[in-house]
Amino acid sequence: MAIKLSSVETLSVYSGHVFGLIFFFVCFEGVVGACGISVLCNLMRLYHFTQTCGDRENDDSRQRLPLSGSPLRKWRRAGQFWCLVMLLSLVGPRVSSLIVLEFCLRAVSAWASAGLVSSPTMGLNLLLIQCQFSLGCSLTCILDFLHQGALHSSLSLLLAAALSWMLASVVDSLWVHVAQLYQLHSTQRNCGKCITLLTSGHAILASLQSVVILAFALGIVASTNTVSDHFLSHKDALKFWTPLTLCYTVLLFYIQEEQNQQTGLEALLHYVALRLGALLVLMLMVGEWTDVLHVLIAFLGEAACVLPSQDLLQSESNFTTRERQRKPSPEDGQ
Repeated sequence: MAIKLSSVETLSVYSGHVFGLIFFFVCFEGVVGACGISVLCNLMRLYHFTQTCGDRENDDSRQRLPLSGSPLRKWRRAGQFWCLVMLLSLVGPRVSSLIVLEFCLRAVSAWASAGLVSSPTMGLNLLLIQCQFSLGCSLTCILDFLHQGALHSSLSLLLAAALSWMLASVVDSLWVHVAQLYQLHSTQRNCGKCITLLTSGHAILASLQSVVILAFALGIVASTNTVSDHFLSHKDALKFWTPLTLCYTVLLFYIQEEQNQQTGLEALLHYVALRLGALLVLMLMVGEWTDVLHVLIAFLGEAACVLPSQDLLQSESNFTTRERQRKPSPEDGQ
């Protein structure tokens, strides 16, 4: 009896160690996803800051630009980063894959709608703000897909997390430097970083859009593989999912129409609530209880991305207003 009890205790301790190691390595995926979100947001802030500083007609906006070097902002950024690491680590690959596919479907519907066709630049920039948590899920899905059955997956994840951390640190330090010293260095022309941004900073957003599109393209491949393994492998599952997907697509178009009638943070929060609410209903119908829990965690992840993005929304609104003022009207052309 003592031997059996000892064996059970040993097995329990071993299982606990295995679970701890698995969660530890899953956190590496969360670090990569959070670093991707950090790089995206900081580069967007960098772009809008340099463009606003370069606009000689907008001196008032330059005075109101927020600085990034205050201790409170540093603590907020650090808290948001580690919060996203935990949330991205807790969201399972099943729900992450559905979030990626759902966002890509909504992005295509937005591209096909009248609002994006009439102003493609504004629509793409707005999608960059909306895609933050979905981008993190896409990166975790890609890592999970690439490391399935790999012999040295733990070492590869550690290397990916280290490289992502290094890239995010470089971009963050660049943003802090620019926010504090760009206006001075761009006039004195004695800083290589600021001179480079002064001459080629206008291309940041286009390059960022291309990289994000590539990340989502790879994420679609990884997510499709995960969804087909976990949701479409059962008998007659395709007959059930086809009408459900069609109904979900109609809902996405409805969400897009509603969002076109709203602006700012209110539209973003309304969109997140409807989108993840629909995904929650979907998981209640065809998923497991763990999937429902992961969708609720995704709500927190979206909130952690959307709420600190008010400065990006304001910068995007100011940028769009300036672009419209610069464009000559048809009457002026005549």
